[in-house]
Amino acid sequence: MVIRKTGEVAPGFYVLGHPNTPIYLKVGERSVLFDAGFTFLGQTYVEALLAVLGERTPDILFLTHAHFDHCGTVGHLKEAFPKLKVAASARAAEILAKPKALDLIKKLNRSARPHAEAIGLELVLEDDFKPFNVDIVLSEGEEIDLGKESFIRVMETPGHTRDFLSYYLPHEKILIASEAVGCSEVSDHMMVEFVADYDSYLTSLRRLSKLDVDLLCQGHNKVFTGEDVGRHFSDSISATEDYKSWVEELLAEEDGDLVRVVERIKVAEWEKLSEPKQPLDGYLLNTEARVRCLAARKGLL
Repeated sequence: MVIRKTGEVAPGFYVLGHPNTPIYLKVGERSVLFDAGFTFLGQTYVEALLAVLGERTPDILFLTHAHFDHCGTVGHLKEAFPKLKVAASARAAEILAKPKALDLIKKLNRSARPHAEAIGLELVLEDDFKPFNVDIVLSEGEEIDLGKESFIRVMETPGHTRDFLSYYLPHEKILIASEAVGCSEVSDHMMVEFVADYDSYLTSLRRLSKLDVDLLCQGHNKVFTGEDVGRHFSDSISATEDYKSWVEELLAEEDGDLVRVVERIKVAEWEKLSEPKQPLDGYLLNTEARVRCLAARKGLL
């Protein structure tokens, strides 16, 4: 099954906020969150959490990576839930301490607002992105006990970014992989997600595909269950390999001109996608990074 809605999608596990940029909530003896979406959806997330948790408070917020659309409302969540701790990789903690990175996160959250309004998202928070501290630094193989046999296994899965962590709940067979796997758009177009390194991304993707997973959470738009989990992994791997071949052909045709290659990809891919889709500024940043990865891999840089 492919789920594109908010609410409870497995016993005690919720998609909250908006399907395009959700946060995930696991309710139990220790209730925990995964990722924190766009800044302008901050109040939507808070209200959704209160509706499920009542007077309880989430214990830990686990970040997959430090991109603007996954950490945008952490500061607001910490204000709403003062006892909430933030967990991320050491690399993410370093990024989130850099003024230039924080300025970019703020800028990209601002630039996404008009696009979100155009596709009908309700903007319920006018505040800007608020910097925050990482309270818990995580690394490969750590296990966080949630009580009643439930625990989270931390997996370093670089490729989309170098700071990337995926979170696997073996007891429930739930995987929060975000952009460590491909992102199936609302239109079903598969957006490949290596931004930092192609080979690491493919290695991480293949590693995750070997886990026993009944529910797979990608970064945006959809959650997959049952047979659609394996299908999504297979489609993600195929799309990634096909994208590499396509970009290598474009690089050859354009004599290594990265600007021209990015423009041709935008026209062929982003401009043909139906709404809702990734805001253009974020799309271009990621596409430029993907092309640069593959150009460097071919020795063109």
